[in-house]
Amino acid sequence: MEGNLESLYQSVMDGEMPVIKEKVQAALQSGNSPQVVLDTMINAMGEVGRLFEAGEYFVPEMLISARSMQVGLELLKPYLIQADVKPSGVVVIGTVKGDMHDIGKNLVGMMLEGAGFQVIDLGVDVPPEKFVSAVQEYKPQLLGFSALLTTTMESMKTTISALTEAGLRSQVKVMIGGAPVTSAFAEQIKADGYAPDASQAVSLAKSLV
Repeated sequence: MEGNLESLYQSVMDGEMPVIKEKVQAALQSGNSPQVVLDTMINAMGEVGRLFEAGEYFVPEMLISARSMQVGLELLKPYLIQADVKPSGVVVIGTVKGDMHDIGKNLVGMMLEGAGFQVIDLGVDVPPEKFVSAVQEYKPQLLGFSALLTTTMESMKTTISALTEAGLRSQVKVMIGGAPVTSAFAEQIKADGYAPDASQAVSLAKSLV
């Protein structure tokens, strides 16, 4: 790996937010294409995910790496658009109706961006009809529902029913997550997949797309 790219890779791994912009600039100025710079950051986030799953990184480390990646992405976006680099896929995410928790959802969103997906975040307490209109508007390949309360898990089922009623269920894959959520519950409500954490959410998203 060329020196500037290696330095950028390490800065994403270490979550060095203050220097990310200049590392991205340096990598571009030394003649690397926007795609190569993006791939370097995606590979670094992939390694962060691997270390998290191996128990060597924890949520705080994953979070600062993901935030650093986001800073780099903001700078890189205009170059990617100019170079007509397409995202890996479009994902709409949100915490379901009645639930105000967003830390897990935000981390999943950052990790998905870090993997090259375009992420549309609808926020918290999202009613089924808002998910339905987002599918109509953005035509995502994936929908991600989050819930942290057992009482709001039922909203995931209601939202899937709303997609079915709107005739959209077959057009989009649904993945779910959150502390009380299980793979058995995902099967029960006919979701397409379940991920226990942000790192596995990325693997799941890639497999579903």
